[in-house]
Amino acid sequence: MTEVATETTEFDVPPLRRLRYFHGQLLSARDFQREQAYFREKLKLRMRCLLGYGVVCGLYVEPVTRHDEPATEADGPPESEEDAADAADGADSQHRKAKVRITPGLGVDCDGNEVVVRGGCVIDLWEALPEDERDTDTVWIGVEYHERAVEPTRTVYNSSCADSSDCEFGWTDESHVVRVTSKRPPKDERCETCCSRCTYKVLWLARIDGLRRHEPLRPRQIHQNIRRPFGTRVPTVITGVNWIHGHTYTIDEAKELLGTQKDTGGLVVRFSGDIRVDTLKPGVMDIQVIEGGAGRNADTWFMGGKFEEPGETAEEYTQQLRFRQTTRETLQDGDRVMVTVRAAFILDRCCRPVDGTNVGGKVPYLGRGREEADDEAETETRGGCVLPPSGIGPWTSGTGAGGDVFESWFFVTEERS
Repeated sequence: MTEVATETTEFDVPPLRRLRYFHGQLLSARDFQREQAYFREKLKLRMRCLLGYGVVCGLYVEPVTRHDEPATEADGPPESEEDAADAADGADSQHRKAKVRITPGLGVDCDGNEVVVRGGCVIDLWEALPEDERDTDTVWIGVEYHERAVEPTRTVYNSSCADSSDCEFGWTDESHVVRVTSKRPPKDERCETCCSRCTYKVLWLARIDGLRRHEPLRPRQIHQNIRRPFGTRVPTVITGVNWIHGHTYTIDEAKELLGTQKDTGGLVVRFSGDIRVDTLKPGVMDIQVIEGGAGRNADTWFMGGKFEEPGETAEEYTQQLRFRQTTRETLQDGDRVMVTVRAAFILDRCCRPVDGTNVGGKVPYLGRGREEADDEAETETRGGCVLPPSGIGPWTSGTGAGGDVFESWFFVTEERS
């Protein structure tokens, strides 16, 4: 009989000892405290193992403008949006400090504690930064679970075993503290978050770029996609491609995009985290051409190609692939080029499939920014849903289920009209 060797690790949970009542038992404050701790540890264990951790709802980071603060007689009439650009002149600096508001919401830290922000709060980023970290223009902001003793209560009996004051705090307030830092927060690299507790318990909510002490923040400076959605894991998703979904390219543009005649060309797909290079095998990505034509006369054929990036000498993991056409088939006016990435066969660092569904065809374009794209491309990619269902942009692939197939396409025309 063959024995299977298994690696055993200690389950990082305190001993679970439940108070056992009996007639005539003498109970002290310590016994009730331990009983509270027992139920709290059970709840936290159930929370982080069965449900996970992250932001449950709310906790958005918004800029605070002058119009959001109470006006004073010295302020004069309200400024227009154009006048707000003059904030750098230092006048009325009290109302021009870089401030943000954290909206009410609920989060769960990686230890299983519920972090509740009840009424929201306004934070002066410069004041909240540690003094030795103020030489920066990029900061991260988050919230952390915090307890404090409240409601002083006069004691009736003093302890016979130790000194005791006349007053003790009778309640524990479960609240939060706001953390602001200029140091990039560490990423939770654990594949399994149940059996071991994390070291860093701050729920990071946003990264803020271009911070100036006396200048109000603009929404585009606040990047909230760093926050962790609530769950047992964060799936790896597709964060960008180098073609515009549904766009129409000329034949020459399509050849350059596909790398038909240039080794440096090819279709690029970028991921949110590491994927295993050994899972990028032939058949995982396909380019199919539907020839221009009417009705049932249109033919389809597969365009030969291979992965140019990562190359043969690549490391074990990568966050980007480049697939280039290796055959000389030609495209014609009216063709549609279908791009298929079988994400269920691409595994991440934790051997889980990439969540690849191209929801709404809105995976971002890796080329020029949306605001810099030409009018035609912008028109073709614009839609009614500006933000994904989470309310936090930019869009990525994925529905949370994992796996599936990433599909996209573009059209080919002989010349630009």
